[in-house]
Amino acid sequence: MDKELVLAKIKEQGIVAVVRGKDEQDGVRIADACIAGGVKAIEVAFTTPRAHECIKTLVDKYQGDKDVIIGAGTVLDAITARIAILEGAQFIVSPSFDLETVKLCNKYRVASMPGTSTMAGVLEALEAGADVIKLFPGEVLGVKMVKAVKGPVPQAQMMPTGGVSADNVGEWLKAGCIAVGAGGALTGPAKKGDYAGVTKNAQEFVQAVAAARK
Repeated sequence: MDKELVLAKIKEQGIVAVVRGKDEQDGVRIADACIAGGVKAIEVAFTTPRAHECIKTLVDKYQGDKDVIIGAGTVLDAITARIAILEGAQFIVSPSFDLETVKLCNKYRVASMPGTSTMAGVLEALEAGADVIKLFPGEVLGVKMVKAVKGPVPQAQMMPTGGVSADNVGEWLKAGCIAVGAGGALTGPAKKGDYAGVTKNAQEFVQAVAAARK
């Protein structure tokens, strides 16, 4: 899938599920639960053991569903990014900015989403050709950070991660973010083996996004 289409689908959905499994199988089950609830943009964090295999399993499993997008998260370097891309990852998310990772993504036309918590970081990422700026940690920066960036840099496309919940997702989107990244507030029930609870949370997030966009 072309990078521009991947970005368009993420914007359309408005939410990316951050999946941190205790192992590959758990990661797949969490992703399945999110997708069943309507959250179809999946970021498999590389804190998941054998995350690359989890990515490949999901890419193969959902290759017939054009609404499902599988990416990689917690990507700290270009080597990890290349591994993820070879397994089919359609977007790369990092907690901080790494120039070589962004350059590699640009080389293979894969969407890159480096993280930052400063205006300088936003500008550095944009100059390098990053597609989306991950505001991290969201619970520390707050919605005011979005407004502060949008003033001088209105062209910045941003996605907060950290502290995002179904209750505040509307605030982030209305402030100008193209999407949000949701971790524990979405996938938390999986820690107790409650994958149905993850699906329920996903449905609530989808409803919250729809309500915010009315």
